[in-house]
Amino acid sequence: MSAIPPLTPYLTVSDAVAAIEFYIKAFNALPDGEPHLMPETGKIMHMRLMVNGSMIMLADDLAAMMGHPPSTPEALGGSPVTLALQFDDVQPVWDSAVAAGATVTMPLADQFWGARYGQLTDPFGHKWSLSQTLKSMSSEEIQSADDAALSKKSTLLAEEAAA
Repeated sequence: MSAIPPLTPYLTVSDAVAAIEFYIKAFNALPDGEPHLMPETGKIMHMRLMVNGSMIMLADDLAAMMGHPPSTPEALGGSPVTLALQFDDVQPVWDSAVAAGATVTMPLADQFWGARYGQLTDPFGHKWSLSQTLKSMSSEEIQSADDAALSKKSTLLAEEAAA
């Protein structure tokens, strides 16, 4: 087993077995040890996965066993957290994630800040961004590109409103 990094996301999911299978298919995750099972229920209490060189942990939602309401993103109406993944070549990973069942929330596209970037939601309600650096840009270059993109968007919105 790998050492636990200083900061590691711990995901609560409605079906840990299915989530592990999804993360393996979508992100080429590698199990880091065996899942720890809750006696008598077979629910997964703890599992470690390595995703693109980083660790995530996950477990089935066990809140009801402690007298609490469900705490998955599905039960809470979504998650405010986005897990960001950076790749040298994002397209094959994006394609795998979509094929595995992720929902596209922001299409993968070249962005003004010099990245190929998109966002997905996995079948368990967790949000992911996938990115590839296309070119390194200074803060000033990014700000200038941002200003131009916002100006263009404002012009398009004004034209649509006038039509």
